[in-house]
Amino acid sequence: VLKCDILIKEKEMSNLLEQIRELVATTEEDYEKFYEKGNAAAGTRVRKNMQELKSLAQELRLNVQEIKNSNK
Repeated sequence: VLKCDILIKEKEMSNLLEQIRELVATTEEDYEKFYEKGNAAAGTRVRKNMQELKSLAQELRLNVQEIKNSNK
């Protein structure tokens, strides 16, 4: 893997991490609405966000693994 490819991957990873942060913040708001106010729609959004978080985390994990393997 070329150094420029690694830099591109690092930018992607930074972007993924920012998306994860934003998603967690949004989910926290919906979590409170669901558990404190009983808003069923907020519960649906929490579940949807958790599925998206799982996908983003997996993508980030694969990028880290790819960079780790390229450094061998």
